[in-house]
Amino acid sequence: MNPDVRHDFEAGLKPLWTRAQAGDEAAYRAALASIARRLRAYFGRRMLAVPDDVEDLVQETLLALHLQRGTYDPALPVSAWVYAIARHKLADLWRRRGRRESLHEPLDDLDESQHPVAADDEQPARRDLGVLLQSLPAAQQQAVSLTKIEGLSMLEASARTGVSVAALKVQVHRGLKRLAALVKDDS
Repeated sequence: MNPDVRHDFEAGLKPLWTRAQAGDEAAYRAALASIARRLRAYFGRRMLAVPDDVEDLVQETLLALHLQRGTYDPALPVSAWVYAIARHKLADLWRRRGRRESLHEPLDDLDESQHPVAADDEQPARRDLGVLLQSLPAAQQQAVSLTKIEGLSMLEASARTGVSVAALKVQVHRGLKRLAALVKDDS
């Protein structure tokens, strides 16, 4: 971004935000409107592939700014504080999106032998995920459930369980391998 444009934004925003922090509601509304315009451009440039999420991200960031306004340090530029929060919101979105999308593998990329097969009526319980998971050792069951069913990252699952990330990876790998063997044996 052009330094002059950045300076102009900060020069206009700083007095508004200072008045807003002192309780001036009109200045607060004007500051948020100015920030929202800037955030739309900021997120729009970074989210060309998913433009539908831009406005949601702008609103999430404005809400975070509102809730965190007490953390603003007047010695710093307002725009730096705003962009720091915006970057965190963008990273959160990509993390959520990546985790959710990593759980889905397009069927077009699978060989015919890998396509899902409808369970036959004779053995519906054996194909039930809950039944299959119960056949795993407790550590593998927990690791697979947290990472593959709940969609937690390895770091999040590690924090929740107290198990190292490396150990979790091993448990997930072994659990999935065992589940695949169980399903294959049922076929």
